[in-house]
Amino acid sequence: MAENVIIYAQETCGPCHAEKEWLKNNNIPFEERDIRKNPSYLEEVIELGASATPVTVIKKGTEIEVVMGFDREKLAALLSLD
Repeated sequence: MAENVIIYAQETCGPCHAEKEWLKNNNIPFEERDIRKNPSYLEEVIELGASATPVTVIKKGTEIEVVMGFDREKLAALLSLD
């Protein structure tokens, strides 16, 4: 089943840059949502219970997984890369 990956990030976030590079290197398409450029994205992150970026939302059909921070192992497992 295809995944829909959304990463909430901000320009000054080192782990955000690292995660985006990791996703690109693993050929995982993603949508980036910059919380500093769009206030509604910041609200979405707050609603998810996060207080820092990156926050990654992975949608598989009706299932939604949220990963707080750049957790390579968890992302790899959720994206079937292991």
